[in-house]
Amino acid sequence: MEMLRAQVPKDWLPRTLANLPAVLVDHAHLERKAATTAITLERYRDLFGRVEELNAIAIEELQHFQLVLALLRRRGIPFGQPHPSPWISGLMHAMRKGIRLQAIDHLICCALIEGRSCEKFQILARELPPHDPELASFYASLVESEGNHYAAYLLMARGIDDAETSRRLEFYLDLDAELIQQPHDLPILH
Repeated sequence: MEMLRAQVPKDWLPRTLANLPAVLVDHAHLERKAATTAITLERYRDLFGRVEELNAIAIEELQHFQLVLALLRRRGIPFGQPHPSPWISGLMHAMRKGIRLQAIDHLICCALIEGRSCEKFQILARELPPHDPELASFYASLVESEGNHYAAYLLMARGIDDAETSRRLEFYLDLDAELIQQPHDLPILH
């Protein structure tokens, strides 16, 4: 995503490659959460007209969840407990209260999560072939969908209030750049 102000930390790829089973379990949880989040967004009055689009995103995310679960099963990796992401928690804790403001912030958070997923899936698709060609192909197959979800969420926020979305996006891009640089040892995608 060109607008992101900080690159993925250099230690992310080696940590991910060294912990692929745990990262795949984390990925499964992220897809499940993405599906439930799309449905949760339907509660905002400003998004009532976007329910079908949000349902389509939820269905696609559930399909991705199923794909990751199948990958885990084929590889004999048990589905386990999720690890909380300090990056995602940091984004979500910055959401404002107030129905319209909260909806805009929630959509921007979702857009950034999808955007970072798109970016990281591109990295994995490029870097995994010598280590795991099947997984490289799998991540390449998800890139377009993540990019589409990023754009859809951002457009929904702009549809509520374009000027406020632009202002708040500036805040969140700075926060993302700060949060993504914070070190951690967790074997997680984000």
